[in-house]
Amino acid sequence: MSVEKTGADTLTPPAVATEEFTDAAAACDRLCDLYAEATEFLCKHFTETINGKRPKGRIRAFYPEIRITTTSYAKTDSRLSFGYVHQPGTYATTVTRPDLFHYYLKQQIALVMENHGVPVMIGLSQTPMPVHFAVANQAGITVPQEGAMDFPFRDVFDVPDLSNTNDDIVNGFGFENPDGSGPLAPFTAQRVDYSLARLAHYTATKPEHFQNHILFTNYQFYFEEFEAYARAQLSDPNSGYTSFVGTGNVKITDADAPMPLPAKQPQMPTFHLKRKGRAGITLVNIGVGPSNAKTATDHIAVLRPHAWIMVGHCAGLRNSQSLGDFVLAHAYLREDHVLDDDLPVSVPIPALAEIQIALERAVASVTKLDGYELKRLMRTGTVASLDNRNWELRDQAGPVQRLSQSRAVALDMESATIAANGFRFRVPYGTLLCVSDKPLHGELKLPGMASDFYTTQVARHLHIGIRAMESLREMPLERIHSRKLRSFDETAFL
Repeated sequence: MSVEKTGADTLTPPAVATEEFTDAAAACDRLCDLYAEATEFLCKHFTETINGKRPKGRIRAFYPEIRITTTSYAKTDSRLSFGYVHQPGTYATTVTRPDLFHYYLKQQIALVMENHGVPVMIGLSQTPMPVHFAVANQAGITVPQEGAMDFPFRDVFDVPDLSNTNDDIVNGFGFENPDGSGPLAPFTAQRVDYSLARLAHYTATKPEHFQNHILFTNYQFYFEEFEAYARAQLSDPNSGYTSFVGTGNVKITDADAPMPLPAKQPQMPTFHLKRKGRAGITLVNIGVGPSNAKTATDHIAVLRPHAWIMVGHCAGLRNSQSLGDFVLAHAYLREDHVLDDDLPVSVPIPALAEIQIALERAVASVTKLDGYELKRLMRTGTVASLDNRNWELRDQAGPVQRLSQSRAVALDMESATIAANGFRFRVPYGTLLCVSDKPLHGELKLPGMASDFYTTQVARHLHIGIRAMESLREMPLERIHSRKLRSFDETAFL
């Protein structure tokens, strides 16, 4: 690959002109070409460097970008929640992994061009691509730790810059690109690359396996049932599911094929039941606590899933509830605290009708109960999420009073975090919990009771979550992504 010098002995790929496109597919192809040129350039020079060829100057390549300019206040379809900018101006976003996001980018670019009647400009941004992210998909290439080389690594290659991986855009902090243009998409390329790397680390599965419908749970018991369901789907030639992927990216297409588990499990074990167009279901065990819930959703959000739902266990707060009853969250009491700096507690987290209806219908379908009879085993109401797992051991006067005043019917540690981060990242969210204990009423989660509960309830609960996701899959994207999740001045890209 030929290179040219720019500035003070900086080697970059050949300069390319920004091009105008009126065809979304062609624009995406150009993004792929520019990204490939940048990563190949960095990988080539990085490999030469670690093999002992000291560069004479800095090695640098840049992320590609999408840019549009509109001068019109033309009104778009008011039913849409995305696909347009709110006022005239220039808008831009850096792009990474256009191969992974090809369908998403094609769809978003096409909508913007259609709604505003303007072309998109595809070229190189001014944002350097960190070498860590450029080599991330190259097997056998790893970036050495600082100090491992005989020269300062940062003097030669760009490294991740945390100032470019923040969430100013999604948090509504008035983000502008360095050239004064507005943001076109909710995440910058560096933020996306950072999260893709974190996802691979925490789940031990590649980001490309993640599906558009995400189920979160806080118990590993659900994985055995999910695997059984996945194998049943693979044995059905009419199911539409194509493969099942487990920890370590083990992929099976035969229902009877083994699914070996590694000796060392990742922090957040994850299974993917895949379907064409990422229309399948991913199940993530986030473990216990709001910190884990925030970590998982912080990174999965960059994949722009169509919905995520929590199907976990909770403490029932009403004496009229029984172990195994379901709770459909209509509101959240946020005492998890992990998002306080990003989303003030004063901000309400609304229930989303599309998700609520899908969950209620799924409960009715699986339990064979409907209407007034459904109230025998499901309650709707406020779910409280706390950051203290052993809150019962403290003086209960304060917590119990707050729980009563909020009319809470259930308590856990993750649901409010998942819902709040869904709201923050514009990802449709929902919560269906299963009562596993009633600490205020003398029914604690003890080994014998828990084992019986898990045996009888896990399968039914998981199947409800799956049924809800499958019904959401059939819904047009424009309906799922509610206008409730969009602020006054939103990015055009979903």
